[in-house]
Amino acid sequence: MVKSSFAGFHPRCLQFLDELSSHNNREWFQKNKTRYETDVLAPALEFITQMQQPLRRISPHFSAVPKRVGGSLMRIYRDTRFSKDKTPYKTNLGIQFRHEAGKDVHAPGYYVHISPEESFVACGIWHPDSQSLAQIRKTMDKDPAGWKRAANGKAFLQTFHLAGDSLKRPPKGYRAEHPLIEDLKRKDFIALGELDFDELFDSSVVKTIAAKFKRATPLVRYLCGAVRLKF
Repeated sequence: MVKSSFAGFHPRCLQFLDELSSHNNREWFQKNKTRYETDVLAPALEFITQMQQPLRRISPHFSAVPKRVGGSLMRIYRDTRFSKDKTPYKTNLGIQFRHEAGKDVHAPGYYVHISPEESFVACGIWHPDSQSLAQIRKTMDKDPAGWKRAANGKAFLQTFHLAGDSLKRPPKGYRAEHPLIEDLKRKDFIALGELDFDELFDSSVVKTIAAKFKRATPLVRYLCGAVRLKF
């Protein structure tokens, strides 16, 4: 049973992010930095801390690291070097619990997204590198039944649906008539699940999200096996 002292996120978190979207500049952020640290940063780090034990129960190979930089909390500062959009801040709160072997957002992981427009949970591998992508497709081709169990299980589909980018044509080496061709076309192997604001603000949010993550176990285990990682 998941027990947590985390009281849940507060509507002030969404209020700050909503106002930031209308005042996305350094001057406004600096004036409101105390609000950011109190209403967004501090509860996010506490949530990550409280997720350590339930995440470990799902798999000992995924990390919940409550650090301002270099942990599970994704930076609020945008990398604008190669973007036409030069606004300096993200207007969502992103938290990723990635595999211990991963170094960035492209590793297998679990994710929580919080924004004024929507909140959701996610799992899987986003934008895998070419080698990992090839390994996943090869595993699906050799073990189609395993893929179907992972992606179409009743408990999984109660919470998640597959999402992400796909190729328009079959990947090289796979015929158009392959029974899994639509899934083989995928460039992302991620699944998204709803997270209601009522759940987000409730004191049982850690238990709720941990339960959602647990339902994704078949998919995440399958993907870890495909890229030769322990689950």
